[in-house]
Amino acid sequence: MKEIIGINHVGIRVSELQQARTFYEKLGFKFVAGPIGPEPVAIMVHPGGVAINLILNTNTNVDKNILMDVSEKYPGYTHMALDVSDIQAVENFINQLGIDITEGPITLADGGIMFFIRDPDNNVIEFHQDPPPVRQ
Repeated sequence: MKEIIGINHVGIRVSELQQARTFYEKLGFKFVAGPIGPEPVAIMVHPGGVAINLILNTNTNVDKNILMDVSEKYPGYTHMALDVSDIQAVENFINQLGIDITEGPITLADGGIMFFIRDPDNNVIEFHQDPPPVRQ
Protein backbone atom coordinates (compact mmCIF):
# COMPACT_ATOMS: atom_id res chain seq x y z
CA MET A 1 0.00 0.00 0.00
CA LYS A 2 1.73 3.16 -1.22
CA GLU A 3 -0.04 5.40 1.33
CA ILE A 4 2.11 4.09 4.21
CA ILE A 5 4.94 6.58 4.56
CA GLY A 6 6.58 5.71 7.89
CA ILE A 7 6.13 4.62 11.48
CA ASN A 8 4.26 7.10 13.68
CA HIS A 9 5.30 5.64 17.04
CA VAL A 10 6.13 2.48 18.95
CA GLY A 11 3.90 1.50 21.88
CA ILE A 12 5.77 0.12 24.89
CA ARG A 13 3.89 -1.29 27.88
CA VAL A 14 5.59 -0.25 31.13
CA SER A 15 4.82 -0.79 34.79
CA GLU A 16 5.77 2.60 36.20
CA LEU A 17 5.83 5.93 34.36
CA GLN A 18 8.61 7.73 36.22
CA GLN A 19 11.01 4.78 36.04
CA ALA A 20 10.39 4.32 32.29
CA ARG A 21 10.50 8.07 31.62
CA THR A 22 13.86 8.39 33.41
CA PHE A 23 15.30 5.47 31.42
CA TYR A 24 14.18 6.76 28.02
CA GLU A 25 15.29 10.32 28.85
CA LYS A 26 18.80 8.91 29.37
CA LEU A 27 18.59 7.71 25.74
CA GLY A 28 17.68 11.23 24.62
CA PHE A 29 13.88 10.97 24.43
CA LYS A 30 11.93 14.05 25.55
CA PHE A 31 8.66 13.87 27.47
CA VAL A 32 5.81 15.46 25.47
CA ALA A 33 2.54 14.63 27.23
CA GLY A 34 0.70 12.23 29.47
CA PRO A 35 -0.68 10.26 30.92
CA ILE A 36 -3.60 10.81 28.54
CA GLY A 37 -6.37 8.68 27.10
CA PRO A 38 -8.15 5.58 28.30
CA GLU A 39 -5.09 3.29 28.38
CA PRO A 40 -3.41 5.76 29.63
CA VAL A 41 -0.38 6.71 27.52
CA ALA A 42 2.64 8.99 27.96
CA ILE A 43 4.29 10.31 24.80
CA MET A 44 8.05 10.77 24.32
CA VAL A 45 9.92 11.85 21.19
CA HIS A 46 13.60 11.62 20.29
CA PRO A 47 15.25 14.47 18.34
CA GLY A 48 16.04 11.85 15.66
CA GLY A 49 12.32 11.62 14.94
CA VAL A 50 11.43 8.39 16.78
CA ALA A 51 8.29 8.62 18.93
CA ILE A 52 7.31 6.18 21.66
CA ASN A 53 4.09 5.82 23.63
CA LEU A 54 4.59 4.46 27.13
CA ILE A 55 1.44 2.46 27.77
CA LEU A 56 0.62 2.53 31.48
CA ASN A 57 -1.89 -0.29 31.86
CA THR A 58 0.30 -3.12 33.15
CA ASN A 59 -1.70 -5.26 35.54
CA THR A 60 0.96 -7.73 36.55
CA ASN A 61 4.57 -7.61 37.65
CA VAL A 62 6.73 -10.23 35.99
CA ASP A 63 10.48 -10.50 35.79
CA LYS A 64 10.51 -11.96 32.27
CA ASN A 65 9.54 -10.68 28.86
CA ILE A 66 6.93 -13.21 27.72
CA LEU A 67 7.87 -12.70 24.06
CA MET A 68 11.61 -13.14 24.57
CA ASP A 69 12.39 -15.00 27.79
CA VAL A 70 10.18 -18.09 27.85
CA SER A 71 10.51 -21.27 25.82
CA GLU A 72 7.01 -20.94 24.29
CA LYS A 73 7.02 -18.49 21.39
CA TYR A 74 3.98 -16.19 21.52
CA PRO A 75 3.03 -13.89 18.65
CA GLY A 76 3.74 -10.19 19.08
CA TYR A 77 6.32 -7.48 18.58
CA THR A 78 9.59 -8.53 20.17
CA HIS A 79 11.67 -5.34 20.06
CA MET A 80 12.25 -1.98 18.47
CA ALA A 81 15.39 -1.38 16.42
CA LEU A 82 16.91 2.09 16.35
CA ASP A 83 19.20 3.05 13.47
CA VAL A 84 22.43 4.70 14.62
CA SER A 85 25.23 6.39 12.72
CA ASP A 86 28.08 5.29 15.04
CA ILE A 87 27.50 2.00 16.87
CA GLN A 88 30.76 2.27 18.83
CA ALA A 89 29.82 5.71 20.19
CA VAL A 90 26.40 4.37 21.19
CA GLU A 91 27.97 1.34 22.88
CA ASN A 92 30.34 3.62 24.81
CA PHE A 93 27.42 5.86 25.84
CA ILE A 94 25.32 2.88 27.00
CA ASN A 95 28.29 1.59 29.02
CA GLN A 96 28.79 5.02 30.61
CA LEU A 97 25.13 5.00 31.65
CA GLY A 98 25.68 1.64 33.35
CA ILE A 99 23.04 -0.07 31.20
CA ASP A 100 23.76 -3.73 30.53
CA ILE A 101 24.18 -4.85 26.94
CA THR A 102 22.13 -8.05 26.90
CA GLU A 103 23.26 -9.33 23.51
CA GLY A 104 26.04 -8.37 21.13
CA PRO A 105 27.60 -6.51 19.56
CA ILE A 106 26.91 -8.76 16.59
CA THR A 107 28.49 -8.18 13.18
CA LEU A 108 26.29 -9.38 10.34
CA ALA A 109 27.55 -10.97 7.13
CA ASP A 110 26.89 -7.71 5.24
CA GLY A 111 28.94 -5.68 7.76
CA GLY A 112 26.02 -4.28 9.73
CA ILE A 113 26.44 -4.23 13.50
CA MET A 114 23.85 -4.42 16.27
CA PHE A 115 23.49 -4.86 20.00
CA PHE A 116 20.58 -5.08 22.42
CA ILE A 117 19.61 -3.61 25.79
CA ARG A 118 16.51 -3.85 27.96
CA ASP A 119 14.45 -1.16 29.64
CA PRO A 120 13.39 -1.54 33.31
CA ASP A 121 10.40 -3.68 32.22
CA ASN A 122 12.58 -5.99 30.08
CA ASN A 123 11.37 -4.50 26.81
CA VAL A 124 14.09 -5.07 24.20
CA ILE A 125 15.79 -2.24 22.30
CA GLU A 126 18.18 -2.88 19.42
CA PHE A 127 20.75 -0.37 18.22
CA HIS A 128 21.62 -1.06 14.59
CA GLN A 129 24.21 0.41 12.27
CA ASP A 130 23.90 -0.40 8.59
CA PRO A 131 26.96 -1.71 6.76
CA PRO A 132 29.24 0.77 5.04
CA PRO A 133 28.21 1.52 1.45
CA VAL A 134 29.73 -0.72 -1.22
CA ARG A 135 32.18 1.18 -3.40
CA GLN A 136 32.03 0.47 -7.07
